[in-house]
Amino acid sequence: MTLDVYVEALLFYKAAPQNKEKLCKLFSVSTEELSTALSTLRNRLQTGATRLIETENEIQIVTAPELSDFIEAQRKQELSGDIGKAGAETLAIILYREPISRVEIDRIRGVNSSFILRNLLIRGLIIRESITGQGYQFKISPQLLQHLGVQNKRELPQFAEFMDAIDSFDLVKHE
Repeated sequence: MTLDVYVEALLFYKAAPQNKEKLCKLFSVSTEELSTALSTLRNRLQTGATRLIETENEIQIVTAPELSDFIEAQRKQELSGDIGKAGAETLAIILYREPISRVEIDRIRGVNSSFILRNLLIRGLIIRESITGQGYQFKISPQLLQHLGVQNKRELPQFAEFMDAIDSFDLVKHE
């Protein structure tokens, strides 16, 4: 496989902007080699559903602009339905573990949570905060608390008992 294919796979998997300097270190390549691979990837993606976006320091794969009406229609359709079991599960993990990274959510759930997280972000139930050089962490949003009818998550029924059980589980798991 060529470097452009590895970069594309990583961008798809991470589903977030990636720092070019870190990619050079990860792949043990020079900035020139990465630049050449990005050019190849950009050209290859020109006729598909995704595009490569590049800033001074980061790169990301995004949906092609000509698909924006289609994507907007899909987004509206998603928002009209409920969040489903996977969404509720992910929301509960964030509620009790915030701030938490996508990698940690994936580890707990045992599956990739990118799609679910995007859905929860679009609905305004969670927020994403950038952690310098370490990706993103997710937290619950004020809108979620308002929807639940509480001012603070500690007001949720049996919150303290759940937190004690989670802490006990973590202690056993890490021993």
